Amino acid sequence: MKFSRRIFLRLAAGAAVLPTVPQIAHAQGYPNRPVRLVVGFAPGGGNDITARLMGQWLSERLGQPFVIENRPGAGTNVATEAVVNAAADGYTILFVAPSAAINATLYENLNFNFIRELAPIAGIMRIPNVMVVNPSVPARTVPEFIAYAKANPGKINVASPGVGTSVHLSAELFKMMTGVDMVHVAYKGSAPSLTDLLGGQVQVSFATMPASIEFIRSGKLRALAVTTAIRSPALPEVPSVGEFVPGYEVSTWYGLCARKGTPAEVIDKINKEVNAGLADPAMQARLADLGGVTIAGSPSDFGRLIADETEKWAKVIRAANIKPE
Repeated sequence: MKFSRRIFLRLAAGAAVLPTVPQIAHAQGYPNRPVRLVVGFAPGGGNDITARLMGQWLSERLGQPFVIENRPGAGTNVATEAVVNAAADGYTILFVAPSAAINATLYENLNFNFIRELAPIAGIMRIPNVMVVNPSVPARTVPEFIAYAKANPGKINVASPGVGTSVHLSAELFKMMTGVDMVHVAYKGSAPSLTDLLGGQVQVSFATMPASIEFIRSGKLRALAVTTAIRSPALPEVPSVGEFVPGYEVSTWYGLCARKGTPAEVIDKINKEVNAGLADPAMQARLADLGGVTIAGSPSDFGRLIADETEKWAKVIRAANIKPE
């Protein structure tokens, strides 16, 4: 009996949450020392901001520090591999973003298989990316930008926090669907990419909302559109790209994973506290201020999201023939 790629991804994602050996006693005492929360980006970006918010919440709820460890490089593969190679005891957790789903197809020779070797713990939130330009760019709408880009082929630099990130793929999907020619410039995180965007070294980015929203509100960057299918409550006056490019839709999502084999009781304990955080009014307000919509649910729910996103981006990467730089 043969399974389709979609069915395989769903089964593997669900199986990833099952422990190999019950360790109830271990889970009852968890955590009894600091926990590493590994983030595959430099400090200051949307991933880092959200990870620190959730890390602080978990520290307070579980009584041990959840220490943020920034491990940028190779489109988050450096961070992922660090967690894959760690002990399956719940003391090394990966902060997960769409790059995990994207890299499964983008890179042909990874030293790990994300779906098979990592266990989903919990989703945190989904959030639009925002198409933002330096104010020097003479375009105030998406159609004006498309016209400007087509009049200047190969002269517009589009920044991302790394190859294979949702910011990168948002730009590639935009290029594919509009026919514009832009040069991709990859950085090691949102903060350095936005620094150069603010300075005018690059002209546009499809930045995560947490990293860019304050620059938008202050007028330092101009928002042309959000990447979700509908407008964002955080920026209600900003249209969606899909209003001008029918069918265009991208959202960034964040969550937590651990190495496969981590006791189910430990995963469930973290999942319970993450969901408690997402139900907390103060946390909800902070995430909403960043432009996010919470995605509370079970480990299996988050596993299905990862599987669906892996399938979606595989199609885009193959259609656009995107390769690692």
